[in-house]
Amino acid sequence: MIRAMGLIIARDVRLTLRQGTDIIMILMFFLIATALFPLGVGPEPNILARMASGVLWVCALLAAVLSLDHLFQADYDDGSLDLLTLGPLPLELVVLAKVAAHWVVTGLPLILAAPVLALLLNLPTDGYATLFMSMALGTPILSLMGAAGAALTLGARRGGALIALLVLPLYIPVLIFAVGAMDAAIAGLPAKPHLLILAAVLATALPLAPWAGAAAIRQSLD
Repeated sequence: MIRAMGLIIARDVRLTLRQGTDIIMILMFFLIATALFPLGVGPEPNILARMASGVLWVCALLAAVLSLDHLFQADYDDGSLDLLTLGPLPLELVVLAKVAAHWVVTGLPLILAAPVLALLLNLPTDGYATLFMSMALGTPILSLMGAAGAALTLGARRGGALIALLVLPLYIPVLIFAVGAMDAAIAGLPAKPHLLILAAVLATALPLAPWAGAAAIRQSLD
């Protein structure tokens, strides 16, 4: 099973890297959306520092949503999803493997780009470690919840807009606790409680999201 999951992950990552447009689109959106805030509110360092954590996470959420439409749609269109459903690997593990591939090509670039954009927003140095930890815990949750939303809208017209409407409300707890952790670290308070809640959300989403995504895929294929 592990080998089969690894093959699915490698296949999806290879196809995404071969096209290259998804990663570039996500990073460019993250960069442009973050850069708009200093232009809109002004270059005052204190104002930017106060809003940096919220801006980074809101832009990361929106950037992650951009690629969810392609999570299952390409395989659905060419019939590969039918073969994966009929294969020996449980569909829940197929969904988990595709979530892992999605995180590699979306969540990981966001984690790497976030500290660079934090400089643009004058994020205090005390917040960088917590930014990395919150991104490391939060971005897998975005992929897991996003997979459930992508599966629910599979085959629907204007699926991208529907996915955004479905998953953005689910992303609110991630936003609240990730930003709360960074603000606590910047204020000199312990960020551990917020990070533990993020870890708990990740532990909950890890089994539930693939199960929900697999059930939605079966419904779409029937």
